[in-house]
Amino acid sequence: MNGDPFGGHPGGRDRARRRGQGELEAQVLAALHQAPGPATAAWVQDRLGDDLAYTTVMTILSRLHAKRAVTRERVGRSYVWTPAADEAGLAALRMRRVLDSESDRDAVLASFVSALSAQDEQLLRTLLDATGGGPGEPESSGD
Repeated sequence: MNGDPFGGHPGGRDRARRRGQGELEAQVLAALHQAPGPATAAWVQDRLGDDLAYTTVMTILSRLHAKRAVTRERVGRSYVWTPAADEAGLAALRMRRVLDSESDRDAVLASFVSALSAQDEQLLRTLLDATGGGPGEPESSGD
């Protein structure tokens, strides 16, 4: 017996350090950002190495697709994957998801804004003014 109470085998997957879902998602997105164009899951798997199973890469890509962080296009019998946005756009998507998951949006936004540095607050004011979203401005209807 190898001393593993869960029946793991020497040289198997339990030998590699386990990574959390968020860490894997970040690594997959980073690999896609380095790709010269749309990439296959096998290409991503090759870039990540560490004996990461193809099915694990596919699971992460599918989760990222469900979160709208990547797009996919069928090519032949498989998909090619592309980041849905640049790094800043993906960070904004994560921030929006957090905001959407909270019941008191006003409190969350107020807390966020109150914690900004003076420089970030000025940048936010400038951006809001440039988009017509400053104080007293009507909300854009998207038309």
